[in-house]
Amino acid sequence: MLFDVALPSSPLLDVAEAASLVDRLGFDGLWFLEGGREAYLGSAIAAVSTRRVTLGTAVALAFPRSPMVTAQMAWELAEASRGRFVLGLGSQIPIHNARRFSVDGSRPAARLREYVLALRAIFDAFAQRAPLRFEGEFYQHTLLPPTLTPPVHDWPDVPIWLGAVGPRMARVAGEVADGLHVHPFHSRRSLAEVIMPAVQAGRAGRAGREVREVREVRASERSGPGASPFTVCAPCFVIVGDSEDERAPQRSAVRQQLAWYATTPAYQPSLDVHGWGAMREELQGRLKAGDHTAMAAAFTDEMLAEYAVEATWNGLPAALVDRYQGLADRVVSHFATSMWQTRPDAAQRWADVAQQLRVISGIAS
Repeated sequence: MLFDVALPSSPLLDVAEAASLVDRLGFDGLWFLEGGREAYLGSAIAAVSTRRVTLGTAVALAFPRSPMVTAQMAWELAEASRGRFVLGLGSQIPIHNARRFSVDGSRPAARLREYVLALRAIFDAFAQRAPLRFEGEFYQHTLLPPTLTPPVHDWPDVPIWLGAVGPRMARVAGEVADGLHVHPFHSRRSLAEVIMPAVQAGRAGRAGREVREVREVRASERSGPGASPFTVCAPCFVIVGDSEDERAPQRSAVRQQLAWYATTPAYQPSLDVHGWGAMREELQGRLKAGDHTAMAAAFTDEMLAEYAVEATWNGLPAALVDRYQGLADRVVSHFATSMWQTRPDAAQRWADVAQQLRVISGIAS
């Protein structure tokens, strides 16, 4: 099991220094989220500021960009990182696609599935393995003049991981992608009973011989971050510290964030599996009333224990293994980098967690 960190909202001026530190400290992965800031520019800076760490988008939004635009950026990033870049893509919720980006995001699972297949076709054309001739229901790519074709490089099979909230998109990820970015709002049980069975169903029904066989042969020939047939990457809410004074503020912040996630209809399956589905309406009511304190208080200690991992610094690696063994290949902290911005000593403590997690998992440094 590998341990990664994220740079959720870092100014570009700060990315090179932060990425270099992550690389030097020995973390396994560095991910760029897409929210108020977009994910590709930070990835580009990290690609040329690091030497060994896996890096990528977790996740970039697919539909506001055509597959050709995304493929061009991913191709450049694969070359700049010497094969360490992972293209993580997500569908975004309908209201944002329609009203923020003014794009069609209808039928997101079918659309994202075809998006990935279009990317595969474009990468094959960039690599000069096949002419560009992709004609699907949502996307058509049939023109690629030699003067507009990027140079061939040694890392043409860019790993594609999909972000999934529920079982439908998890199945798409299993069917056509190289990996899955789990949504942060999950428990071990929701992963085991909702998400992973869907991934496995997708893997069992890989879309045709070209995707099922050719893509996996290519993956077996790679030595980079997409070398295994399928990778599951799970961001985890971590509450860590050796004293109650250290953990209490983190616990409060995590509880607030989880309560906010729990108000969203798309995350209902993760509540339903525990029998807490009715809690969403209660939390929504408190959110609409603007009572954020009461909303967080309604997210009980029992729920917090299911959706977050709390431990001492020395106990954290074993706690992460206990939570994710057999379910995830990589674990991500979204808060580690922000913690060490205010507590520089925490950077080495997080790096020690990454090292111990590799030792416990039997992975050589």
